[in-house]
Amino acid sequence: MFDFHNFFRFRLIGIYLFTILCLPSVLFAQNKPNIIFLLTDDHRWDALGHAGNQQIATPVLDSLASQGVYFERAYVTTSICCVSRASLLSGQYASRHQINDFQTDMDTPAVEATYPILLKNAGYKIGFIGKYGVGTQPPEKLYDYWSCTNEGQPDYFLSREDGIMIHHTDSVANDIAAFLGRFASQGPFCLSVSFKAPHELDGDPPSYPVQQRYADLYRDTYIPKPLTADPVYWESMPDFFQTEENIGRKRWRDLFSSDRLYQENTKNYYRLVTGVDEVVGQMMSQLKALGIAENTLIIFMGDNGFMMGEHGLEGKWFGFEESIRVPLLISAPFLSAELRGKSSEMALNIDIAPTILAAAGIEIPRQMQGINLVDMLKGKAPARTSFFYEHTFLGSPQLPRVEGVVTKDLKYIQYIEHGFEELYDLRADPFETKNLAHEPGESERLSDMRSAYAKWKEEVK
Repeated sequence: MFDFHNFFRFRLIGIYLFTILCLPSVLFAQNKPNIIFLLTDDHRWDALGHAGNQQIATPVLDSLASQGVYFERAYVTTSICCVSRASLLSGQYASRHQINDFQTDMDTPAVEATYPILLKNAGYKIGFIGKYGVGTQPPEKLYDYWSCTNEGQPDYFLSREDGIMIHHTDSVANDIAAFLGRFASQGPFCLSVSFKAPHELDGDPPSYPVQQRYADLYRDTYIPKPLTADPVYWESMPDFFQTEENIGRKRWRDLFSSDRLYQENTKNYYRLVTGVDEVVGQMMSQLKALGIAENTLIIFMGDNGFMMGEHGLEGKWFGFEESIRVPLLISAPFLSAELRGKSSEMALNIDIAPTILAAAGIEIPRQMQGINLVDMLKGKAPARTSFFYEHTFLGSPQLPRVEGVVTKDLKYIQYIEHGFEELYDLRADPFETKNLAHEPGESERLSDMRSAYAKWKEEVK
């Protein structure tokens, strides 16, 4: 059996010794913190050891989460790459930023109001690595360091200048090292890093290409199927949804429809996450060797969740917990002890930009709809009790459009093209096995959630 614990231990020791011996120490003192925002692609909330997953190996991220604050209930307001990334950059719901597809670019005023450009205007050096993912003409000339592809989905294996192929995750690692080596001594910086992992590689069929060194990881691990992978949950969906034209169903057939496919592709998904964890370990070693770890704020999040057979589906898009819930941690040595630990408060992707700006001492623009999460933890801002969910890309039959409201206890989802409603009691039924929308005795709760939905739909514009 592959001993991944010793693998990580010896690999990280080697990385740390290398960075100490080969990289100069930075003696430059800074008043403002450095900021690194790490984003994974299609990373569901429970694909992390710290979240209670006993199969996956994520020791570095688990350590960061235990040393900082880990949000147990972090969500995205739209579960698809392009829209969620626009929300991360702008601090806005899709209803306000109006990026609803893969082709639309942010206009100049919108770009100037994103957190990286606001930080640059305040004296930060800014960099972007990996997948930008918004539109087709990203604002690369505004960045001090840019290493992104203009493709909506980059390949997993890239050709270096010397012709040697390199995995996208390892390429990101090299870019992180290059950015830190260049800018760590030039004052405060903000580096945004966007991994392709663990997103599938689109194809017929789709696949999960992993680094060769992880090919045997999890070989002897058995990963149980989720409760709602039972066919009865797919068969309980309405006719307009229960069609082979549904993209979530089509991709499920290619990747998770049999026991063999489920084990193979779930393990590869986990292997890609473990590869990201390794890169974060390399980055942390370099920050320590450069002498700037004590003044660097790190935020780690997924751009959306991912269904791996739940409700007979693969992917995101819809309002189920596996689709909209993501990992989120904030870690920095200068965070006070009372802020650290697990938080059960609701946090959103639209909160990232305000939180980053506040950490840098920059006033949060009024057009941002998120909140500063640190202020919320300190009790200086009210905790969130609900949020609006929206996904309107494509539409039926490929991806039926959904909107709704999520509270700490309830979830109301409406398939807006069909007027079909779902109501789930998240406290009593966390896996969303029973739609209560048409159950006797639920009329009052359904009415309350309908009212909340109507109010939210106007407020998010």
